[in-house]
Amino acid sequence: MSDPDELLRIEGIRKAFPGVVALDGVDFDLRRGEVHVLLGENGAGKSTLIKTLSGAHTPDAGRILAGGEEVRIQGTQDAERLGIATIYQEFNLVPELTVAENIFLGRQPRRLGMIDRRKMEADAELLLARVGVDVSPRARVRELGIARLQMVEIAKALSLDARVLIMDEPTAVLTSEEVEKLFSIVRTLRADGVGIVFITHHLEEIAALGDRVTVIRDGRSVGQVPASTPEDELVRLMVGRSIEQQYPRERPAGRGEPLLRVEGLTRGGVFHDVSFEVRAGEVVGVAGLVGAGRTEVVRAVFGADPYDAGTVRVSGAELRRGDVNAAMTAGIGLVPEDRKGQGLVLDASVAENLGLVTMRSATHAGLVDRKAQYTAAGRIAAQLGVRMAGLGQHVRTLSGGNQQKVVIGKWLLADTKVLILDEPTRGIDVGAKVEIYQLINALTAQGAAVLMISSDLPEVLGMSDRVLVMAHGRIAGELAADEATQDTVMALAVSTPTPKAVNNTTEKEGSRGL
Repeated sequence: MSDPDELLRIEGIRKAFPGVVALDGVDFDLRRGEVHVLLGENGAGKSTLIKTLSGAHTPDAGRILAGGEEVRIQGTQDAERLGIATIYQEFNLVPELTVAENIFLGRQPRRLGMIDRRKMEADAELLLARVGVDVSPRARVRELGIARLQMVEIAKALSLDARVLIMDEPTAVLTSEEVEKLFSIVRTLRADGVGIVFITHHLEEIAALGDRVTVIRDGRSVGQVPASTPEDELVRLMVGRSIEQQYPRERPAGRGEPLLRVEGLTRGGVFHDVSFEVRAGEVVGVAGLVGAGRTEVVRAVFGADPYDAGTVRVSGAELRRGDVNAAMTAGIGLVPEDRKGQGLVLDASVAENLGLVTMRSATHAGLVDRKAQYTAAGRIAAQLGVRMAGLGQHVRTLSGGNQQKVVIGKWLLADTKVLILDEPTRGIDVGAKVEIYQLINALTAQGAAVLMISSDLPEVLGMSDRVLVMAHGRIAGELAADEATQDTVMALAVSTPTPKAVNNTTEKEGSRGL
């Protein structure tokens, strides 16, 4: 006899692609009114599993049961008919359409053969109120921020009368306040009897929101445990080993020479009078609230965005303003926060992506030495432990953690002096994070300098030798590793720096050899 509270069950699901078995006998079940966390490393098979449930992939073996009856999900319409809705990391919304049009796209209410816009907007307003978002159904989606886009996606799922809601890394790009708002909505949906599959790499979220956890490793389900399970046990289940130190920073014995010096960098309305140094062998973390100007500053340093005043020097030589090629030639590399949109050519191979930065130096008489590039790409991919079927695999098909390794790897091939990392571990599992931290250690041990922006404050505190805190487009202060705590960083992050305060900070920085 079937369990009336069981919404979904999968048994022995297998899915293979050319050269790789993505799922190899996964078992999973979801009950009414629960948050079931799906946990695993990048590449473990989580994305393939949810795409199987949403109809994007058809399993090669195993069975899916909905409400106790075996079903076949061969497309998104099958999933919708069964009440399964999926919210992916990349939102499935049309920017030029309104919120209401997106919510009911393809299912608009009609009257006398015409779209009943009044009813559509009224229904959308009710759904938006249910998820607690203050946005007009007539607003264009392109005008909305990330948090509101996510709420629109949830409203869209509810318009389908979803009984199963799959959320793939929903908190990856949200502020702490936005995360709390999302959690409140998830708890409301759970109380309404919706079953929620929640994928996250933030282990602290599991106990705060989840009921049960299923761990997937190498395409297999390796355990189902309560959400109250200690984090170190969850990590052991995920990666198959214990991770003794989550932030394994190996701090330098002394301070090297300045490799990057930024002085008085200013761009009207964005950032003002930003000055700092990064020395050989050290990691300088940049903390601050969303909108503080962190990403804008480092993009200007790299030459990707313009600035009105100030100088950028590498090893003492001043760089031309707004010249990416000059920055790269001087030895600056940038791993952008949007790895898919700005750091990779998704339809190119792993080898081609790894060779992007060094293509010019590998070109002789107008011809690229592809053999040498391929050999170098193989060496760096092996060094970084990129999980792939081969160097010819399209980078689009790699997991997020392995894509990030490729983005970093192309700069390693270029012998980068100063590596700027903007949100280097966003959307990456704890095992891959530690691998990237070890890579940072290796870079600084070789004398390179790392400038790291992160919204993950424990990461900043754990991996930085010094922390710069930005607020309102200015440097609000600088903290040594032994001074930096969550409280001291946040106090600076929410402060309102005045020109006088910034000058004082600059003098203080100068006394530390910045």
